[in-house]
Amino acid sequence: MNLIEELRWRGMLQDIMPGTEGQLAKEMTSAYIGFDPTADSLHIGSLVPILLLVHLQKAGHKPIALVGGATGMVGDPSGKSEERNLLDEETLNRNIAGIKAQLEKFLDFSDSSENAAEIVNNYDWFKNIPFIDFLRDVGKHITVNYMMAKDSVKKRIDGDTGISYTEFAYQLMQGYDFYWLYTHKNCKLQMGGSDQWGNITTGTELVRRKAGGEAFAFTCPLITKTDGGKFGKTEKGNIWLDAEKTPPYQFYQFWLNASDDDAARWIRIFTFLQKEEIETILTEHRLDAGQRRLQKKLAQELTCFIHGHEEYEKAIETTAKLFANQHAPADSLSIEDLEGLEGVIKFEYPSQKINEGIDIVSFLAETTIFPSKGEARKTIQGGGVSINRNKAQDISLKVTASDLLHEQYILIQKGRKNYYLVKAV
Repeated sequence: MNLIEELRWRGMLQDIMPGTEGQLAKEMTSAYIGFDPTADSLHIGSLVPILLLVHLQKAGHKPIALVGGATGMVGDPSGKSEERNLLDEETLNRNIAGIKAQLEKFLDFSDSSENAAEIVNNYDWFKNIPFIDFLRDVGKHITVNYMMAKDSVKKRIDGDTGISYTEFAYQLMQGYDFYWLYTHKNCKLQMGGSDQWGNITTGTELVRRKAGGEAFAFTCPLITKTDGGKFGKTEKGNIWLDAEKTPPYQFYQFWLNASDDDAARWIRIFTFLQKEEIETILTEHRLDAGQRRLQKKLAQELTCFIHGHEEYEKAIETTAKLFANQHAPADSLSIEDLEGLEGVIKFEYPSQKINEGIDIVSFLAETTIFPSKGEARKTIQGGGVSINRNKAQDISLKVTASDLLHEQYILIQKGRKNYYLVKAV
């Protein structure tokens, strides 16, 4: 399969501009994707763009990762219901550095490679363009009618909040990125999520009108969950690629807990496993879904790809300690077991309060395991909290020194899969 055929089979292709497949077959092609520097780490919502660049490079083409230092100061209205807070230059620089470090883990940037990856920052070319020059030399090529016809703009204009000129100009800035890369890096292809189609095609139009050239584009579908939930979100927030923000154990658990339908789609999108191997895994899973071979393989591939094999092994070890024998008493876990629970969220709590005895609702709220007493109370009454593997069913229960494992630890379980370790200090 060529690159486009493989992406189509994997479910990673939505819109494609005529001539794109022919361009990729004709010559080594430079192609880019933009990354929004709103945080100092990417999250799993950025995994598909990363994987598109990896697939592109594996197919012999040259990937360019554009980090939007300039556009990050403006904000993309695509998929947004209201304008976000604009970032200052110091925050942007910190975020850009973090994103660059992550991308360098997945792409080959070595000078010896003919199709070595590159990272560019659009602030480098926007910082020297006077506003009047931009309006005169760029703005005149794209009509307001053309810009207002884009879905991302129309939705905001028709909505309650409207759209500022700042965000309205984003489309023109992203279009200029493509033009700049076309003229300076011979970049002929832009890729991105399907919500970016309008911005991307503005770039191809600018290349045509301003440079008299031909540029190409394709997009991938936005990842969804079959239950309607937002992909990449948990009750604790985003699933980040940074191990400090989302420990590898929690990263592993996210994929392990995927539904059968989601895992069957995601294993094609998020792994590099070949078609035959994936079909074998799907067949084995259908024969005995209880073994969760599909989810285990998905979680293994993703955790190894992002965090490495060693962290995957630690995630497996923690999972085994917490889930392999849940009916065994919690005091069967040694101090080493408890301290070695990689990725489980850990809190310190005053031993004096435990020695004096504290009601469980206050304890759960003060440790921040629950954001409020009300939520803690409601979850206990619903049978969703366990203390040292014993279900807590009474909100009047007190946590005392007798609950301490090895005179120092309390293991809290919230729901079926969320574990916390409290250490009395």
